[in-house]
Amino acid sequence: MSKKHAVAAILLWSTVASAFKISLRYMDQFQLLFWAFTTSLAFYGLLYLREFRLSRENLRSAYLGLVLLLYYAVLFSAYDLLPAQEAQALNYTWPLVLVLLSVPLLGEKPRGRTLAGLLLGFSGALVVATKGNLRAFSFSNPLGDALGLGSALIWATYWLLNVRDSRKLEEKMFWNFAFAILYSIPLVLLSSEFSIPHIEGLAGAIYVGLFEMGATYLLWYRAIESDVAFASNLAYLVPFLSLFFISTVVGERIEPSTLMGLVMIIGGIIFGKR
Repeated sequence: MSKKHAVAAILLWSTVASAFKISLRYMDQFQLLFWAFTTSLAFYGLLYLREFRLSRENLRSAYLGLVLLLYYAVLFSAYDLLPAQEAQALNYTWPLVLVLLSVPLLGEKPRGRTLAGLLLGFSGALVVATKGNLRAFSFSNPLGDALGLGSALIWATYWLLNVRDSRKLEEKMFWNFAFAILYSIPLVLLSSEFSIPHIEGLAGAIYVGLFEMGATYLLWYRAIESDVAFASNLAYLVPFLSLFFISTVVGERIEPSTLMGLVMIIGGIIFGKR
């Protein structure tokens, strides 16, 4: 069953970049945050209902929920400004950022092979952001590119904080999203009117809440519990499958520079790990 869980998670995560882009046609990034978070909270609430408890340990979610909010706010803003293919490729540099963060936070010393992998991976990000025009070093949307890379930094930070949390998945995710929703309400009120979105936007937000943040996390958790090597190797397919959905569903023409840069990013991750 673990392999089926991994395959299902990979297929679902491959569709969410397209779901982000389509949903943002009908609502702004903060409305998408709120409705997607609400969906995820309802999903984890159903799973956590029988074991619901209040404890001081759940206050840890006060800062985890804030980091989660910052991540998706920055990520959705990047998707709002950039083509979906560019935003998802830049976001996928987070394992490279994780390696960088492990040096000051965990005291790890990077080896030469790791440094070479980082150089290759971040060079790939530059290829994506400049659309292959490295000589001119010109970015079509500097703010969007900064947000795309910034989302990778925030997710790597969230991963490091979350991996040290020993609570059950359903419990910590319920409380993380509960706090994230509270933090998202002022953003919605300040940026736009608080209203129920059009059916297309609401459907997109529910899809994002279930298959980016909700059920797919649970599938992935079950997969790595049983066979972490199989699941981890399969995860490298996500950005490439995403390009297929971005092309067919969103209608973007996939740039050769995006494909080349993505190969360099994934190559850097794999080379650095070895």
